[in-house]
Amino acid sequence: MRAFDFKAPDSLDEVCALLAQYGSDAKLLAGGTGLLNLMKQELVQPAVLVSLQRVPDLGTLTVDGNGIRAGAGVRHRRMETDAALQQAAPLLAAAYGHVATVRIRMSATVGGGLAHADPAMDPPAVWRVLGATMHLRSEGGTRQVAADDFFEDFYTTALAPEEVLTAVTAPALPEGAGWSYQKFLPRSADDYAAVSVSALLCLDGDGRVAQARVGIGSAAPIPVLAEAVAAALVGQQPTPQAIADAAQLARDAVDPLDDLRGSAAYKRDMAVVFTRRALSEAAARARRA
Repeated sequence: MRAFDFKAPDSLDEVCALLAQYGSDAKLLAGGTGLLNLMKQELVQPAVLVSLQRVPDLGTLTVDGNGIRAGAGVRHRRMETDAALQQAAPLLAAAYGHVATVRIRMSATVGGGLAHADPAMDPPAVWRVLGATMHLRSEGGTRQVAADDFFEDFYTTALAPEEVLTAVTAPALPEGAGWSYQKFLPRSADDYAAVSVSALLCLDGDGRVAQARVGIGSAAPIPVLAEAVAAALVGQQPTPQAIADAAQLARDAVDPLDDLRGSAAYKRDMAVVFTRRALSEAAARARRA
């Protein structure tokens, strides 16, 4: 690892001033679980490391009738275990509970994971399913970016070098929504997924699908929102055949790479299989709600 300057500001104003001063020569350090690995491999070589450990207010998690607001410094483990979040957004809590190991989840932060933008991570696709908004800040002010526009490519987001992600918000789930998080792990339980699928499904009074959202991770340069899959189900009874037909559309929604977890063709097949499983479980939960 190459030498770097280390800064530990006490406020967001100081963070923004440092980012304005150093620009792309600086990197923000939160939990460090992703960035430090990249630095050890010399894939990232910042001249200045700006720690967020002393910055107050980034660790606040709010869950109420308006939805969820997770500060960028909230740890993955808290997202997994917070009782209010488990009640209000079980899909999100489940996804955070699938990230790596407990040791990693005790360190990794919500903001760090999203800014890292590894498409194989569990939470990003779920935030897209929830219709989340990213809150960014710089010396020039604040701005909000929809999760749908935040992820741009492998390890690349809409964050400018002088900006810091301060929080992510999502609206409350519709009443009676069924959900599912499915993660296909051909190797070990703490590995990245070959394919992961998150599904949210709401039924109307006649038992037809009124709303559907499907996210697919590890299967493209960015987390995928499989809109064609969802559109095929809306207005339909979620029968096994309707779900199977809709899940077939996942094959064209993804753009995976060959790697140690499987070939691209295999991952396309698994995207279909795990989309079907996720939709089936979400529909079952929606019927029981």
